[in-house]
Amino acid sequence: MEWYTYLALFSAFVCVGVFTYRLVYLLSLGMPKDLSQQIGSVKKGIIYSFTGAMSPTAKESAYLHLPTYTAGLLYHAGIFTSILFFVWVIISGFFAIDTPQFVNYALILLFSVSAIAGISILIKRFISPELKMLSIADDYISNILTTLAQIATVAYIYWAAAPFYYIVMTALFLWMPFGKTKHVLYFFFARIHLGFFYGRRNAWPTVRKNRI
Repeated sequence: MEWYTYLALFSAFVCVGVFTYRLVYLLSLGMPKDLSQQIGSVKKGIIYSFTGAMSPTAKESAYLHLPTYTAGLLYHAGIFTSILFFVWVIISGFFAIDTPQFVNYALILLFSVSAIAGISILIKRFISPELKMLSIADDYISNILTTLAQIATVAYIYWAAAPFYYIVMTALFLWMPFGKTKHVLYFFFARIHLGFFYGRRNAWPTVRKNRI
C-alpha cells in the first residue's frame, strides 16, 4: 500500500476511536431523567421520531422547501454510501476483489447526484440571506469536505485517482468527529431524546383529526 493509503487508514481509525469513545459515554448516561407524570408511550414516541416525524409535512417548514429537503436526502445517502465504499475499497484491496462494472456505474451515478445535491445546498447557503446569517465556518467546511468525498469517489472509480481519493478521505475522517459531521452519531441520540420527551407527554405520535 502507498503512503496515502496508510494515512487514510490512520485517519479512519482516529475517527472510529473518537466516535467509539463518545458512543460509550452517551450510552453510559442512559435514558433522559424525567420527573413528569407519564401519560403517553415512550416507545411509540421514539418510533415516531425516526419515522413520521422525519416527514417534511411533520416538520415546521421543510414542506415549504421540498427541493432542498430532497437534495438533503440524496446528499446524506451519498455520504453514508461513500463511507461504506471506503470500507469496501480497503477490504477489496486486501483480498483482491473486483467490483462488477454495473455496480461501479450505479455508484458513479449515485455519487454524482449526491455531489450535485451537496453543491446546490452549498450555493443556497451562500446566496440565501437567512441561511447565510445562521451559518458558521463549520457549515461550509463540512459541506465542502463531504461533497469533495463524493467527487473523489467518482474519480477513484472512473479514473483510478487513488492519491486524490485517499487524501480527501483522510481530511474527511479527521474532520468528521469534530465538525458538524459528528451528527452522524448524535442524530440518533437526539431523535431518541425527542421521542422520549414528546412520547412521554402523549404529543407523539401525532393524531390527525378530520376537519369539517
